[in-house]
Amino acid sequence: MVDDHAVVREGLRTFLALQDGIEVVGEAADGEEAVAQAQRLAPDVILMDLVMPRLDGVGAMRALRASAPESRVIVLTSFLEDDRLLPAIRAGAAGYLLKNVEPAELARAIRAARAGEVLIDPSVAARLVQAIGEPLASGTPGPERLTRREREVLELIAAGRSNKRIALELEVSEKTVKAHVGHVLAKLGVSDRTQAALLAVRDGLVGGRS
Repeated sequence: MVDDHAVVREGLRTFLALQDGIEVVGEAADGEEAVAQAQRLAPDVILMDLVMPRLDGVGAMRALRASAPESRVIVLTSFLEDDRLLPAIRAGAAGYLLKNVEPAELARAIRAARAGEVLIDPSVAARLVQAIGEPLASGTPGPERLTRREREVLELIAAGRSNKRIALELEVSEKTVKAHVGHVLAKLGVSDRTQAALLAVRDGLVGGRS
């Protein structure tokens, strides 16, 4: 858990200690401390605030991509401003939640991130889709360039499915799914699954599956 407010960390620790299958292994008050702790503890999931002293959440995520690439970061923030959330997307966060999230939803997001899935607060997703719409529309190839199978994979990515879940639903191997995901990202001109998911939401490709 990474947050510069001790009361927030204490509240999170108290709640998460009651959740089956979730163990809090460490906490940090700023981004620099978070990077050091992640290197030492190798956590599966990191809850990351965005606004902190010394090194903010986005800076910490960029550093973690090199120093602790296996740790998946969920942004847990009070802010919806584009200048904070868009850099967080590009830094590779695996989830985006507001601090008023329901406790059960937070636990679900942690488990989803651990499973390789993505969970984004609906209000955050709407704001991000609106914010990235124009840049994507002006310079990014659209989903119409994807094959039928690639569009199916993109829809499942947008629904938060992991590669393993996609393989089960499409009845193909996980290796095949990884190849499809790579093709989707390349054709859409995005660097990660979250950006692809947001583009799919923008273009109305989500909603056909549950």
